[in-house]
Amino acid sequence: MTAPGDRLLTPGEVAALFGVDPRTVARWATSGRIGALRTPGGHRRYRESDVRRLLGRPTDPPAPPTGRRTRGPSDLTTASPRRG
Repeated sequence: MTAPGDRLLTPGEVAALFGVDPRTVARWATSGRIGALRTPGGHRRYRESDVRRLLGRPTDPPAPPTGRRTRGPSDLTTASPRRG
């Protein structure tokens, strides 16, 4: 049950607030990042208070490296001038 005055938002409304696709919002609900309610027709709705809390949350830490290595300053060597 929603609190009085706690509006229910559609996936499209939530997606617009975050600047993402509505399918991303559905994935967040599936993963537990945001709570979702189901309408009698099976559509997802999101409590405005939950969305506001998620919007106020600091950004997630960056994803771990994928195993691909980027070159850093320690990878560079200085080439000695060619003598010719």
